[in-house]
Amino acid sequence: MEKIFRPNPNSFKNTFCVFHEVSSSSLKGLVVQYQSKSGSSYYYSKSGMYRLSNHWGRLANSKWRLEPLEPESESKIKLGFASWSNFYSDNDVDELYYLEADYIKKTVNYQHKNNPNYDKKAILRTSFETAKKIKQIRNLFTLTSWAKYFEYDDLDVLRKQIIDELIFTNRTLEEIKREMV
Repeated sequence: MEKIFRPNPNSFKNTFCVFHEVSSSSLKGLVVQYQSKSGSSYYYSKSGMYRLSNHWGRLANSKWRLEPLEPESESKIKLGFASWSNFYSDNDVDELYYLEADYIKKTVNYQHKNNPNYDKKAILRTSFETAKKIKQIRNLFTLTSWAKYFEYDDLDVLRKQIIDELIFTNRTLEEIKREMV
């Protein structure tokens, strides 16, 4: 019988992690090793953790995000997997996060600086600063009222210019807009 892997219970406190949604068949042969008070189930393997849950994002003192399957499953309960190496330390004071925008899907997300895909071009920010920039970028993607003060031929090109400035510089949204008017 294979030994059950059990990580230290404190090893997930103050962590950031991106889980990737996987099919429920991934759990074949695994048993629940922890059940949270909120109903999430955790399955540990030598390579990583599976989490079955109906809620993702900020969890107590951690930030765990789920990247959904495409096309996204309709179920509210999702199974995510993350390898042990994808758990990074988190705190509110250090500049740990950078932003990534998907201009086709019109979405923005944050990533941890220890992510191996980080090319060191996007500005690193604290959790608070990151949340503020995410809100501004989401508004730029979804609203159009802000654009009435600009002369432009293509709104999507204007959006990209402003969003890129927010991601790759420390300039405020007001400074960027003022320069572009």
